[in-house]
Amino acid sequence: MHCSSCAVNIERALAKMSGVREASVNFAMENATVSYEESKVDEHALHQVVKNEGYEVPAHEGGHAMSYDASHAAMSEDEHASHADRHGAAKRTIIAFIFGIPALILAMGEMALPGEIFGINLSYWTQGIFSSVVVFWPGWEFHRMAARLAIRVRANMDTLISLGTLVSLIFSWTQMVSGGSLYFEIAALITAFILLGRYFEARSKGKAGEAIAKLLELGAKMAHRLDGKNLEDVAVETLRVGDVVVVKPGEKIPLDGIVLEGASSLDESMLTGESMPVSKKKDDKVFGATVNGQGVLNVRVEREAGNTVLAQIVRLMESAQAKKAPIQKLADKISSIFVPIVIVFSFLTFVGWWMATGDPTMAIIPAVAVLVIACPCALGLATPTAILVGTGRGARNGILIKNGEALERGRSLDVVLFDKTGTLTEGKPVVTDVVLANAFEQKEVFAIAAGIEFVSEHPLARAILMRVKEEGVDPAVASEVQAVSGKGIRGKIGGKDVLVGQLLFLKESGVDVASVEKEVSRLQVEGKTVIAVSVGSSVAGVFGVADALKKMAKEAIVRLRSRGLRVAMITGDHQRTAEVIAKQLGLDEFSAQVFPDQKLEIVKQWQRNGERVAFVGDGINDAPALTQADLGIAMGTGSDIAIEAGQIILVGGGPEKVSDAIALSQKTYRTIKQNLFWAFFYNVAAVPLAAAGLLNPVIASAAMAFSSVSVVLNSLRLRRIKL
Repeated sequence: MHCSSCAVNIERALAKMSGVREASVNFAMENATVSYEESKVDEHALHQVVKNEGYEVPAHEGGHAMSYDASHAAMSEDEHASHADRHGAAKRTIIAFIFGIPALILAMGEMALPGEIFGINLSYWTQGIFSSVVVFWPGWEFHRMAARLAIRVRANMDTLISLGTLVSLIFSWTQMVSGGSLYFEIAALITAFILLGRYFEARSKGKAGEAIAKLLELGAKMAHRLDGKNLEDVAVETLRVGDVVVVKPGEKIPLDGIVLEGASSLDESMLTGESMPVSKKKDDKVFGATVNGQGVLNVRVEREAGNTVLAQIVRLMESAQAKKAPIQKLADKISSIFVPIVIVFSFLTFVGWWMATGDPTMAIIPAVAVLVIACPCALGLATPTAILVGTGRGARNGILIKNGEALERGRSLDVVLFDKTGTLTEGKPVVTDVVLANAFEQKEVFAIAAGIEFVSEHPLARAILMRVKEEGVDPAVASEVQAVSGKGIRGKIGGKDVLVGQLLFLKESGVDVASVEKEVSRLQVEGKTVIAVSVGSSVAGVFGVADALKKMAKEAIVRLRSRGLRVAMITGDHQRTAEVIAKQLGLDEFSAQVFPDQKLEIVKQWQRNGERVAFVGDGINDAPALTQADLGIAMGTGSDIAIEAGQIILVGGGPEKVSDAIALSQKTYRTIKQNLFWAFFYNVAAVPLAAAGLLNPVIASAAMAFSSVSVVLNSLRLRRIKL
């Protein structure tokens, strides 16, 4: 498929089949989702309908449970095809302008080149040859598709483009011989500008599948299977439910399972989006593709490849992307009615003038004028110029709009849903509170904690070390440092036993923590993680560690509300932490302890209630929700997968840019609608005048050119609008 109208044609053909309940064709994904009765129609019949429309159905494997290798290979193939499409569209556009611009210069400047052929100036020959090259080389796709549709007695934008350019070109050649007016440049420029629009569409089309491809790459490829007392390295796809695997420090969990032996902390941020590691011990659930910390775990496999949480996220992404987007190409819709009317009107004009004058030569001039004035040059410019200027304005402000679909998705919103971690918060733990006990000084506690944590790679340890560095304190010299999985770390400083970790860890080791329990409770109520430090049998101090709010987070909420939008927060974090963050931001609506499939379901629920939803996120776990939302806004500092899933990317800034992004998308879309109105207004108003013989093709082409200029000038206003 080379344009959105192709998808519309295929969709209509499929929907007309007996036994088909519903058909939806996704141009970006290059697939069709069809619900049908197997007793009345089969898959091969559906394929044949697509082929009858003039398209191909690539060979595919049946079934849904793809292996990693098969899925990755399919994605690589799609990526290669997408790159070829973009390259081809770019090449055709460049060729069209290389030959079209000289034709325009010669025509507008009325330049006479030295020399003649058959008594006709070389300037006219050059215009004719260059324009013919544009129309029949890069513009061949329009004529090919118009011919296919004509065989089935159908018409679309390609039909009008083909007719307009061919009639202008052929009429100009006949006029050149007879000494009349020429319109070569019109045919060339229509082709060039329409191809430019098609290039923009092809450039964004290949992005749809990249997020899924990157998700597939997250999974572990190999696993250490425990066979009796022997370890063997096997491919993850060969693991079965009940197999026991050994996961070493720093490795990924192969598949979802249950911990049989060992204790460790796991980085589950790829699933939950939360930066804090999660402690795991015997009988705890672990999830495939999450990263093991410092301990060794023996895990019993509970779900095979294709049924893990990660695989479910992939399926959610595929399902959300395969659905028909809430976008309808306005130009294609109008042209489906406009094109046949113009063709019929042009023919009737020819017949009417011929009958009135008896001279077919006189009849063809107003008929051509009708086609020329109706040629969709301005229509071809309406969307790409607005997108070009709008996206350029956004890029200067750190707002990347990936495609025209984003503008249509953001045109009318009711609610903005924010992921918490990395979006409203910094996404990494920092020390927010320091509580001292038993006459210990702050620098002393910092030095002791840093000395013990110095060798640790734990995120909480890094948070403490970063704070110690900011305070300019040198770590104490520690010895006999030993990590205690899931609890903390112990060592000796100055001959005394030192513990750093959970308060329960200190209690179990005989440390008196009564003096800090009240402060610990306060910190926990505030949703902070508590790290305690003890020397000997006395507690020395307590650190409160939390994921801090971004500086502009509160302002972002205020600005969105000022636009009349509701704002809510969704997070995988604990209820208590979510309550604290929501209170700080002044939010009344939030959902806590939410997994990826639940985030998607929350977005769907808002949509089922009739709300148009924007979702803002940055993590892998946000990808399904970003895709399902009416407008997905991804933070540029987030994961590549979230960035690919979002329609708008915020680069080098915080959540305060969400309001600007929504405003820009709405104003750009409004400009596109204005452009389309003016493009059609000139055509519709001028067509009757052309039919009446009051507009010759020269004036008609000038009017069409003026409509194009007005469209460009209207688009350029976006450079100065206030967001």
